[in-house]
Amino acid sequence: MATEKLTEKLSGSFSSGSRWSFVLTMPAFLMFFNYLMVGPGFIRSWQTFAGSTFLNGCLLSITFFIQTKVNENIAQRYPRLDQTPRRIFVSIASHAVLSGIFLALIAWLYIGFKLFGSSLTPHRILMIYLINMAAILLVMGIHESFNAISRWKQHEVNRERLMKENVNGQLESLKAQVSPHFLFNTLNSLSTLIAEDPEKAEQFVDEMARVYRYLLQTNHASLDEEDFSQLTTLRKELSFMDSYGHLLKTRYGDGMKLYIHVEKHLLDHKIPPLTLQLLVENAVKHNVIRVSRPLTIFILSTQQGDLMVRNNLQKKTLTAGAENLESTGVGLINIITKYKLLKAHQPTLREPVIESNHEFFTVILPLIA
Repeated sequence: MATEKLTEKLSGSFSSGSRWSFVLTMPAFLMFFNYLMVGPGFIRSWQTFAGSTFLNGCLLSITFFIQTKVNENIAQRYPRLDQTPRRIFVSIASHAVLSGIFLALIAWLYIGFKLFGSSLTPHRILMIYLINMAAILLVMGIHESFNAISRWKQHEVNRERLMKENVNGQLESLKAQVSPHFLFNTLNSLSTLIAEDPEKAEQFVDEMARVYRYLLQTNHASLDEEDFSQLTTLRKELSFMDSYGHLLKTRYGDGMKLYIHVEKHLLDHKIPPLTLQLLVENAVKHNVIRVSRPLTIFILSTQQGDLMVRNNLQKKTLTAGAENLESTGVGLINIITKYKLLKAHQPTLREPVIESNHEFFTVILPLIA
């Protein structure tokens, strides 16, 4: 039972590629290794052949397992493309040390105890070490080349998918802004201001122009294929939210409150464009907004350097229609998908956290330095 568990654990530690490499290369390499350690005499008797094959097979298997685990740990620690030089340096240094320890053990066994009549010498051990390091460098070069090609292909796929998600998100945002319902309410607010307060009406028009200018600029930027990440700075996004929030507060009056407080050192961090607008729009669509029950939306930085968007929860009844509910789902899914695609480009990037209780609806967005 214990043996089966050990075997299962060791098998699970090897990836599929590592297992195939082990199965395909080990028999030939084991015979060559027997020849180097024992000399031509390893095939003169079945006792010598069986003994040297068993011992060397165990030593090589243990070494292969350790080196595979080391490779996996190094790949996990330095996964990014810009970390390739560091990953290669650490790998070479690690394998140099492991090979030295392995060959020192071999020298102690074969030279110290003269196993199987071996004629192994320290000079031959040194030559084996140098040949082994040359082979490691060759294999590592081939592996990094294939790895770079694979990353480039995945990079291209992710870029196309991210562009598509950006366009989808911007389309949802543009649909909301140019919809007859939104335009009617916006123009109605403007008409009221013109009659009551021309100065505020002029400011309202300026803010409305900034909103549409940002939407159009963002939509134009999405067509730039060289911009893989398609990100905007938090400073620009918050400036847009000031203008967008002005339109909402003008329309809803004291029923709508928007508070923005972000640490200055985070303003140059980046975020997918229109992310905040989608979250604020969803809060406005799906919550009751009255002077007696104001909707309060907070956009705040956290101690961890993330961005938190939170609103008090006072849901509308379902009679408002399923279309708005679907819009909320589309907006959140779009944001989550963007972060997943960006995570493929930056593995250390965390995904958004969505929390909801009877008081608040909260979305925490990781910022990209």
